[in-house]
Amino acid sequence: MVTAFAPGKCILFGEHAVVYGQPAVAVSIDAGVEVTISESNKWSLEGMPFEPSKHPHISHIINDIFQYSGSPLEIDVKSGLFSAAGLGSSAALSNSMGAALHHLTKPEEPLDLISLARIGHSAEANAQKGRASPTDTATSALGGCVVVSGERVEGTEHIFDSTLETPEGSRSWSICRAALPELEDIWIVLGFTGIGSPTGKMVAGVSELIEREPQRMDDIRAIGEITSSGLESLSEGNMEGVGLAMNSCHERLRNIGVSCPEIEGLISAVQNHSLGAKLTGAGGGGCMVSLTRHPRRVAECIEIAGGKPLISKLGSGGARILPQ
Repeated sequence: MVTAFAPGKCILFGEHAVVYGQPAVAVSIDAGVEVTISESNKWSLEGMPFEPSKHPHISHIINDIFQYSGSPLEIDVKSGLFSAAGLGSSAALSNSMGAALHHLTKPEEPLDLISLARIGHSAEANAQKGRASPTDTATSALGGCVVVSGERVEGTEHIFDSTLETPEGSRSWSICRAALPELEDIWIVLGFTGIGSPTGKMVAGVSELIEREPQRMDDIRAIGEITSSGLESLSEGNMEGVGLAMNSCHERLRNIGVSCPEIEGLISAVQNHSLGAKLTGAGGGGCMVSLTRHPRRVAECIEIAGGKPLISKLGSGGARILPQ
């Protein structure tokens, strides 16, 4: 029996603008997905017969990546993440499954987190018909604070480059790590609207908006500048500056039409207790995030406003094998 864990992620700055080559900054969170696998006499998932066509991430990792031919596996999944909420739940599932299967088949070989991130990205791309950013899988695998951009970002540690052949042509990214200062009194609190976040629809909507109103590219470029400023504040431990950057980023995201009344309601509810607050992820639902020194109070405000809160430290560890 092997159990692996991979965390979810939260985007602090840069969502949507990253599609146009601007940097995005994401941090791993405390909650994530835990996968336990053990050899059995029949294939099963969560106690039910395993149907590969219904679970493309898992079947891709088993069959295409590892080309596993051993005994049938009993697979159990435990998730602490809201589903379809922009927290990278499918990436965390892919990474935890990849880590568990690696340890089962190669128990003497240490887990390589860069290789794991590539495995997870491959599974995401396979499930999304060739379109997937490495942001979620890299942040989940590596942990901490990850910066994804079309080019290497100054002031960060370059980790690896990633290329993917998509239906629209070849795309390339540079994955870097940003150092996080020791922050004992800072938390992020995620607030789930209860509405699924339709990533593809939201990305397409921004593209159509820019086609109709080319001046909206100014908002995209501004998000890139805000991201750079926010990253600098983060590396300096200037949490007030990070909060201001989050607020500014949200204003621009609102301008490109990816917020919604439910997100705005949760943000309004937590503003008095937050250093900054914004939507995180694709928008149109999903989650908002608050940077705060008062996590319990913010969580209460989210609940009163009708959302579901999740408290985390800023930048947890990455994927790992759990002791039995």
